Amino acid sequence: MKKVEIHPDAVERVKKFTINDPQLGFGKYVAPIMIQALYDHGEWQRFDLLPYGPLQLDPCSKVLHYGQEIFEGMKVFRHPDDSIHMFRPEMNARRFNLSARRMAMPEIPEEDYLNACATISAYCKHLIPKRLGESLYLRPFMIATEVGLGIKPSKQFLFIIVASPSGSYFAGDAVKVYIERDDIRCAPGGIGFAKTGGNYAASLNSYAKTIQLGCDQTMWLDSVEHKYIEEMSGMNFFAVIDNKVVTPTLTDTILDGVTRKSIIDIARAEKIEVEERKLSIDEVLKAVQEGRCTEAFVCGTAAVVAPIASFMDKDQSVYKLRDSQGKIGMQLREKLIAIQAGRFDAPQGWTYPVRDLNF
Repeated sequence: MKKVEIHPDAVERVKKFTINDPQLGFGKYVAPIMIQALYDHGEWQRFDLLPYGPLQLDPCSKVLHYGQEIFEGMKVFRHPDDSIHMFRPEMNARRFNLSARRMAMPEIPEEDYLNACATISAYCKHLIPKRLGESLYLRPFMIATEVGLGIKPSKQFLFIIVASPSGSYFAGDAVKVYIERDDIRCAPGGIGFAKTGGNYAASLNSYAKTIQLGCDQTMWLDSVEHKYIEEMSGMNFFAVIDNKVVTPTLTDTILDGVTRKSIIDIARAEKIEVEERKLSIDEVLKAVQEGRCTEAFVCGTAAVVAPIASFMDKDQSVYKLRDSQGKIGMQLREKLIAIQAGRFDAPQGWTYPVRDLNF
């Protein structure tokens, strides 16, 4: 495992940094330090804890022209005994490397990834909020930095982790969903399962339309038949149909969400039946009309769980959920938040304690 070199000026900056805003929001504030690592000559050179600051990139860096980049999103929580814990970080490490392989980028040894995340978390301990549901959000990412306009994989890369003390992504209101029946986000054999910026860039045009129509999130359907539900740009989808929790089965066009997996595990532990299968939007809308789909919700690292109030179709017809507050979804959300915050015993391996530095 590579040691993270600690720069004294970074330590001094973070020691003096405070946030006095009770409304943290999501991604509004960023800690004044970051982890940085360079990849060159076929290996990772070193890992450094540095002051947060702008990056200096050559205008011909490959990331700027060919989008060779990946990222992750994960959280660190303060427990009642004041210890801090990362939530299922090994899943993020493995997904990061899965994305790296798909994008022709170098993998980071899992122990180095976890150590880098733990190091920035330890130095940001005093910035981790204490209120239930709040956390330190970590954003690890990697970009291609080799200079040249030729279309080929880069041989040089920059890995960075930034940290953001954050509140809830959503204010708690149920979200309105627009069903995208024309545009597609990704296709089979593509990069839909990788956490790379191109997937999100492909969703922005439809998102603008979604907002214009008074909705909050875009629902993406499959690219072949424009029929089967995939995901909601940055979140996974669940519906409660005939008292069963139903979610689209994973394919190479759906992101394997850590929160999704956790929700499924918790639901099954709570004796709630879960089905992972192909799920058509027309089946869901019919079930809503018939009263068999009583609630639906989305989940993700940032949002945790947010209930769905309604679906809007292409012709702007609206299908309202009977239970817009989502009884089952909120039950699962509360259990997950309690586990993350150390207020309920976590399943084995779900929390990763971070060493207290007392610096």
